[in-house]
Amino acid sequence: MILSHGIRRSLAALALTALLGGCNEPRNPGYQGWVEADMIFVSPDESGRVTKLNVREGDVVKPGDQLFSVDDDLQQANLNQNKATLANAQQTYDRAASLAKTGSGTQASLDSAVSALRVAEAQVATSETRLSRRIGYAPIAGAVQQVYFRVGETVGAQRPVLSIMPPGNMKVRFYLPEADLPKIAIGDEVHVSCDNCSPDLTARIYFIATNAEYTPPVIYSLDERNKLVYLVQARPSHPDALRVGQPISVFLTPKTPVADKR
Repeated sequence: MILSHGIRRSLAALALTALLGGCNEPRNPGYQGWVEADMIFVSPDESGRVTKLNVREGDVVKPGDQLFSVDDDLQQANLNQNKATLANAQQTYDRAASLAKTGSGTQASLDSAVSALRVAEAQVATSETRLSRRIGYAPIAGAVQQVYFRVGETVGAQRPVLSIMPPGNMKVRFYLPEADLPKIAIGDEVHVSCDNCSPDLTARIYFIATNAEYTPPVIYSLDERNKLVYLVQARPSHPDALRVGQPISVFLTPKTPVADKR
C-alpha cells in the first residue's frame, strides 16, 4: 500500500511524539537507603593493658573462640590474698567445730566461724571470676569488624577491644514518605538494588518507625506534611552480599489485589 506524502509526515510526527513522551517518563529511583549492622562489642570488665590479640579485622570467629587477653596481675594477687583468707577461715572453723563437739566451745563462736568461712569462699569465687574475665571470648559467631585496642595499649573498663558483626544482624535502612506508609507492613518483602549487586536481592521489613522525621529540615508551612518521612528497617535475605555503609535503593513489591468474593 502506497501512503501519500502528507500521511507519512503525520505518522512520523506521531512516532516522534510517542518516542519523546517515553523518554520523558520519570524513572523510578526507588527509596534511597544504606546498609547498617548491629555490632557485638567485646570488652573486659575492668581496665588493663592488652597483652594478647588473637584475631584481626575480617577474621571469622565462632562462640567460645579466644579473642584477646588483658594483664591479670592485680586480679591474680587479689585471688591469692582471698585464698589465704579462706585458709585462715577454714582453720578457725575446724577449731570451733572441734571445740563445739567436746563442749568446750560456744555455739556463738561456731556460728561466727561458719559465717566467716562462707564469706571467704564467696570472695575466692569472685576473684576467680574476675581473673577468668581477663580473657575475652567470642559470644557469638561472626566476622571481626574492627579492632579498637592493640597489644600494649590500655583499655578502660567496659570499653570494647573489638567488635563482631554477626550476619543475621545486617539491616537495610531507608526512609519512606508519609503518603506511602499504607503501601507497606511488617513482614513485607522489598527488593534491594546496589552497584554491581545481584539483581535478586531482597529484604524483609521488621521495623517501621512510629515517629515521623523531617528530611531535609524545612520551615514550618502548610505543606510540610508532604516532607514527613518514616524510618523503615529490613533484614536482607543474603547479608553476605552487602557491606556496612553501602548505599542502596529499595523498591516495594506490588501487592496482589484481593479478589472480590461477591
